[in-house]
Amino acid sequence: MAYVVGEQCIKCKYTDCVEVCPVDCFYEGENMLVINPDECIDCGVCEPECPAEAISPDTKAGSEQMAELNRKLSSEWPNITRKKPAPDDADSYKGVAGKLEKFFSDKPGS
Repeated sequence: MAYVVGEQCIKCKYTDCVEVCPVDCFYEGENMLVINPDECIDCGVCEPECPAEAISPDTKAGSEQMAELNRKLSSEWPNITRKKPAPDDADSYKGVAGKLEKFFSDKPGS
């Protein structure tokens, strides 16, 4: 088992989870984060830190698409190991449905 970042992260991109990860398995895209499942040690400390409630075990029903996206993009995006400020409008996207179809970007973060 590993943890996966879900579509709730899109356009929110809070990085509180990054700061607590003991193995630095988060990777940064333009408007979301992903977890490398091969590096994740399943400790779970990131899950309660996410203000958008975007992190869950990859065994959660319906997580297959996002688990595959996390695997793919974690090999393409840069590693992030320190907390950064959230986007100014992050709170306005918290809880919005359908973010994967509406707002997802596969561009790497900076």
